[in-house]
Amino acid sequence: MRAQFVLSETWIGLRRNLTMTIAVITTVAISLALFGAGLLVNQQVSEMRNYWDQRITLTIYMCNDISPTAACQENGAATEEDREALEAQLTSLSEVEDFRYLTAAEAWADFQERIGSSNEALAEAAQEGDIPENYRVQLTNPDNYDTVRAAVDGAAGVDSVSNDQRVLEQFFGLLDGLKWAALVVAGVQLAAAALLIGNTIRLSAYSRRRETGIMRLVGASNFYIQLPFLLEGAIAGLIGGVIASGFIVATRYTLLTQIEEWFQFDVALGTGSLLYVIGVSMILGVLLCTVTSFLTLRRYLKV
Repeated sequence: MRAQFVLSETWIGLRRNLTMTIAVITTVAISLALFGAGLLVNQQVSEMRNYWDQRITLTIYMCNDISPTAACQENGAATEEDREALEAQLTSLSEVEDFRYLTAAEAWADFQERIGSSNEALAEAAQEGDIPENYRVQLTNPDNYDTVRAAVDGAAGVDSVSNDQRVLEQFFGLLDGLKWAALVVAGVQLAAAALLIGNTIRLSAYSRRRETGIMRLVGASNFYIQLPFLLEGAIAGLIGGVIASGFIVATRYTLLTQIEEWFQFDVALGTGSLLYVIGVSMILGVLLCTVTSFLTLRRYLKV
């Protein structure tokens, strides 16, 4: 097999169908960019979930003089005995990893620290005493929320029980929706790219039918005849993957970095994750073009 001949035939095929080749590269690049963006968002969501799963707490608010619930208004503010009984109950629960008691002053200071930077008006409107004393309960597993809540809800001195995880579900649901939307659009684009690749390879095979016939007559193997066409597809897929890599890197350092700055926590994807997504996207692009070319040749190139 003469490598020079195969490479020259590959170059001739790419040059003869330059417009179609550019269309294939563009479609593959857009498809892989969307696919890679979907993978990046998926990894970012996983990182954020792991980050918050380790920090999610169940918060038990105790009754105070301004609590609106009927039980608090009937029994009054939580007493020292109520707190001791609740702490004993929390200690006995295997689902509870740890808990921390915050006085009303500490709870107000914590509220100011959390909200002050993002909503100054709300932070200034809150007065010390508006935030009741509470317990921050760290669970061994965030899924144990219902069990722990059932155990402490309605206990003496307890006003209400909240779960930080449920506050984040809508946000994670939005990110999951964006991820699947990107992957669905990428799938449609990849299907369109496959059809375009098949059409390009078929036109290339038709334009070189005379050369193909001569090669067949002199005893060239099926693989030798098909190889230039397969290389055309692989090169188009590789170039499309390289272009898509630029979009993937841009997505990582613009969109995902902006999300990290908005929420002010360090869950940045490492270089390894970025290289993994780029590698998967480029391999997918080459395989898509090569396999599509092979299947097209089997149907339209009678060898």
